Amino acid sequence: MIKQIAASERHEARTGDWLRSFYLFSFADYYDPANVQFGPLRVFNHDYVGPDSGFPMHPHSDMEIVTIVLDGELTHIDNLGNELVIGPGEVQRMTSGTGITHSEANRSNNGVNLLQLWFLPNKRGLAPSYEQMKVDFLDKKDELVPLVTGQKVMEDVVFINSNSTIYYGNFSQGKDYDYQTFKIRKNLIYVLEGSLIVNGVELQDNDQIRLEDQDIVSFHATSKTTFILVDVPAVEANY
Repeated sequence: MIKQIAASERHEARTGDWLRSFYLFSFADYYDPANVQFGPLRVFNHDYVGPDSGFPMHPHSDMEIVTIVLDGELTHIDNLGNELVIGPGEVQRMTSGTGITHSEANRSNNGVNLLQLWFLPNKRGLAPSYEQMKVDFLDKKDELVPLVTGQKVMEDVVFINSNSTIYYGNFSQGKDYDYQTFKIRKNLIYVLEGSLIVNGVELQDNDQIRLEDQDIVSFHATSKTTFILVDVPAVEANY
């Protein structure tokens, strides 16, 4: 199964003048029973946070929350005592587990461009925890850079309590790349900028493609392109 979803099909939400969000799955006031999750991937939001603004303290539980900052700086504060800034090229994983409260704020005079992905964890009731790492993925070219993974065999990657991996790709025009997958896995590709052909399907800025029952995910960059690849198990996670 190959499903192409155009950028225009994302759900757009605005909160005052400070937040513009695009939801790839059902979230908040947007609900589509045919678009709730993809394997354990439950939320994929592309957010733009305005200057001197942010999300106030709010709770989460039993979710693996990954924040990827593409541009700008986001300050994270939680009830575990963490207060850290997530900058470009940095990745954060927050295990909300039995319960955590946190806030995210843009304290600068510039906007923040970020991705936030939520995964259902392998196990409920985990102890809340937090990990942040500077991966420097924005500077890497013509490769898939793992950002977070549940596979402990990978090094210099943020660990997640889900059998899932997020990759970042920054391909030069003309770059060809084959990603080995398996029919027990599913893959979602979201184009951040540029144009890309994936298994014969052409994608533009902010388009996405969801693939199931594939052996190879074949990429051809028709321009300089940046994108996210999410690799998840094919079995739906339900709690």
